Amino acid sequence: MILAGDVGGTKVALALYRFEQEKLQHLRDEKYPAQEHAGLEEIVKLFLGDVKEKIFAACFGVPGPVRDGRLKLTNLPWELDSRLLARDLDIEHLFLINDLEANGYGIPELGAEQILTLHAGDASALGHRGLISAGTGLGEALLIWNGHKHVPVASEGGHGDYAARNELEIDLLQYLLREVKGRVSTERVVSGLGLHNIYKFLRDVKGLEETEALRLRMQNEDPNLVIGQMGEAGESELCVQTLDLFASAYGAEAGNVALKVIATGGIYLGGGIAPKILKTLQNGKFMQAFLDKGRLSGLLEQMPVRVILESRCALLGAAAYAEARAAEITGKSERLASA
Repeated sequence: MILAGDVGGTKVALALYRFEQEKLQHLRDEKYPAQEHAGLEEIVKLFLGDVKEKIFAACFGVPGPVRDGRLKLTNLPWELDSRLLARDLDIEHLFLINDLEANGYGIPELGAEQILTLHAGDASALGHRGLISAGTGLGEALLIWNGHKHVPVASEGGHGDYAARNELEIDLLQYLLREVKGRVSTERVVSGLGLHNIYKFLRDVKGLEETEALRLRMQNEDPNLVIGQMGEAGESELCVQTLDLFASAYGAEAGNVALKVIATGGIYLGGGIAPKILKTLQNGKFMQAFLDKGRLSGLLEQMPVRVILESRCALLGAAAYAEARAAEITGKSERLASA
């Protein structure tokens, strides 16, 4: 049995898997509010409860760079060490990897129905891929083709400088420079935080109307959920334009990732936002910005762009990574044994 985890700043998702016919089979999963617990070890013990079966291997996708099996989280007062966790949880093979790496390892485990093609490109082409995931923050990873499979390489590219491309985005950049009183990263625009920043910019600087009903919803509900729902439904011009500007910035950054890795194998959109704004992503703004790369536009035209619909992609990837690494160490593969 494999234990997989997806650790975020607000919640921790855990799941148990086993292999059947070389495919990961989901057994059960649970989400826990991270702030209500002292650490990851406490949450794992709560999740496992009275599970009797031995955990063969475990892997947790975590936000940030993992160095020598260690990580200090930025949004939680936790310090994680894979060796200490393995000892305290009595799991011999336990690994920590970057959360975007986990997403990258999850892509080969997905079925066709768990992926939506936004742009077909040349689906037969092999080569490197790019992964960009807008959620609470902005994650980016390179999926390097080694001739046999794609190997995820984590990055902190979402914290690179935001590049404004037109007068409206220049105005947005100037607004954010004043708001944050300093440097503006891409994550300040392309993320859940960024979605709310764009909304406030269009309301406060560009004068788009925030109706009383919308104002009340923004105060009493998750603002990003409100923006997404009302923008997708066309019920608020402010929310529609917020999503359009967000999608354009998302597309531009996805195109930057595609250029940096020469993603002939395609670009994948992960994270929690994309599946919730599919109508906006398909209205042309995203792809227009993605392809707007001057002399290199023809190269990007050939690159497929796909949206990951499966919310458990990172958990699947963590489970797949745990089994593969444990198999390397022990010489015993649960995946192959299930064939």
